[in-house]
Amino acid sequence: MKALTAPPNLVERVHEALLDEIAAGRLPPGERIIQEQLAKQLGVSRQPVQQALVLLRQQGVLREAPGRGLIVAALEPDEVQHMYEMRAVLEGLACRLAAERGAERAARQGPALVEAGRKAVASGQVGRMVAADLRFHEFIYSLSANPLIGPTMATHWTTMQRLMGEVVTRDETPRDIWDQHEAILNAVATGDAAHAEALARQHITQAAEYLLTRWRAQAGAEPSETSP
Repeated sequence: MKALTAPPNLVERVHEALLDEIAAGRLPPGERIIQEQLAKQLGVSRQPVQQALVLLRQQGVLREAPGRGLIVAALEPDEVQHMYEMRAVLEGLACRLAAERGAERAARQGPALVEAGRKAVASGQVGRMVAADLRFHEFIYSLSANPLIGPTMATHWTTMQRLMGEVVTRDETPRDIWDQHEAILNAVATGDAAHAEALARQHITQAAEYLLTRWRAQAGAEPSETSP
């Protein structure tokens, strides 16, 4: 068996650092990824960087460009719409089950997560905001007591982090996200399953509409190649 030369946790840290940069928009779509430069900036050897880049390519975050190596892949509107359609259903189910099975724990532990989310927004740090958002949703998954919801959503977390980054960096009122989270939590904590599900679906649908409307507006503003 071949010896492992790069600690898995170091590869994960490099992967997380690169994903944070992409989600924050500091590495925008089309940006060329230079392995040697990244290794120098992160203060690590090339090997963990190379492994992290392979993983990001497999996850669709990076893609090959002829003559340019790897570049940051663009998020496609159709992919985003499909992602949010699925999320609306699963998040709604998770919140309904959480209200039925974890109301007491939600009331006890949930407010601290909301407060942490508001502090993350106040910090202006995209990485903190995205991490707080993910922690909130993971908390709801755990309250649902359905062991399949968390792992199902985890397969899409990489794309979700990019989408969350789009929302928190470009939304003019990111605190509204945590107002919505607080409302969802209150419905869960009071055991109002139907309301919790409706709020969760609305939360996800609004995020999708925000992103898709903005992207379509940008596409419409771009000059056509056939324009005079």
